Amino acid sequence: MGFTSAWAISSHSDAFIAELSPRLLPAMEADRAVPGARQRWERWQQTPLPDYDTWYAPAASPAFTASDAAAVESFRELTAPGENADDVCVGNAEPRFYVVDDVWAAQERDGIFISVHSKKYAVASLFHAIGPARAALLPGWCGNFLLTSAQVRQSLSSVERALSFDDTERTSAEARDWLDYRTDEESVLDGPLRLWRTAAQKGLGLCGVAVHLY
Repeated sequence: MGFTSAWAISSHSDAFIAELSPRLLPAMEADRAVPGARQRWERWQQTPLPDYDTWYAPAASPAFTASDAAAVESFRELTAPGENADDVCVGNAEPRFYVVDDVWAAQERDGIFISVHSKKYAVASLFHAIGPARAALLPGWCGNFLLTSAQVRQSLSSVERALSFDDTERTSAEARDWLDYRTDEESVLDGPLRLWRTAAQKGLGLCGVAVHLY
């Protein structure tokens, strides 16, 4: 079954972040607390995944073992949009709220990074590209977070360590990022750090949300 997903990071005043908090933070925390979520995170931290090109190899292929299949499925469950945040953000909870209209729509280009894909998840591709050690430096839970301006400034150095690369590291990360980009579209390796730096400079908070659009 097909789907379209989006992951966006948008910058906002602290007043707007405060308005979003009672709606989004409980859902984000509920996704972090889902049974098995922490175990999936720890499994990925401890066991490197096989190359993405082997993920869909025939089951009988020696390049893709049963252990590999289990690790990949665990990672896919970990990095897919969380069910609780998903429900809140696409209008499935009361009071009605739709993140596309209520959070993203009014943002200028310098105030939002968004990555939309069919049958793929941007957070999964980012995490696979940068690896578990760098991903652990990012705040929130698997792409979802709500940060005040003070928290943005406090976390900037960690995000810079996670998303800054020398030439060799950049080549390796790009090879592991499986998303396709238009010429006018930012990659998951660039957009998040740009937003963090801009928000820190302007004294703004950040909202990061991954959802299924349909």
